[in-house]
Amino acid sequence: MLPLNIIYQYFRSQKHCAVLLSLLFILITASTISSAEVIATNAEDIAPILIGQELPSLVLKDANDKNFDLNKAVAQKPTLLIFYRGGWCPYCNTHLSELRKIEASLLAMGFQIIAISPDRPKFLQESMESNKLGYQLLSDSNMATSKALGLAYTVDSETLKKFDHYGIDIEKNAGQNHRLLPVPAALLVNTKGKVTFTFVAPNYKTRISNGLIMAAAEAQLE
Repeated sequence: MLPLNIIYQYFRSQKHCAVLLSLLFILITASTISSAEVIATNAEDIAPILIGQELPSLVLKDANDKNFDLNKAVAQKPTLLIFYRGGWCPYCNTHLSELRKIEASLLAMGFQIIAISPDRPKFLQESMESNKLGYQLLSDSNMATSKALGLAYTVDSETLKKFDHYGIDIEKNAGQNHRLLPVPAALLVNTKGKVTFTFVAPNYKTRISNGLIMAAAEAQLE
């Protein structure tokens, strides 16, 4: 039989270990929550979702102002998620139109395309019509999805002045009182909700090429 002092030391060490593990869990949880709540002050300082991570629970609005459960949609088909600044952005409109060139190929591979912006549903309809889009546009007007995926940043006052000069009102377009935009990005997500590819461009003039999208999509299916 083990001496009582050895048994005591064993349980004491086990107790300390349990306490340390509990503290570690609390610290990790707090860090995760605080980082998710922090919004970058510029496009270069975002902390986007990483390859291998799973999408959190996300509900947006479609062009008809109805709730759209993104997780349910992703569970049906592998998905190309596109984040863009809004229908007022010429670079975004060019990119949305460019995606039409590979839409049929992606659909044939079993993928779906979903593009997300802060635009409220009314402006989604206008973008779909003007760019002759056949794929889904969703409204993240409160920026909850962009925040959750680490893509949101606060637009600085100088940039807002430039927007105003060109007649652009991002708060009016979103229908929300915030100064937030998403960094343009492309994510590939499998049917388990796991991110398999990311392309994030802090420079809003830079967009992913169709060739890179197709290569990444093909790699996901291998």
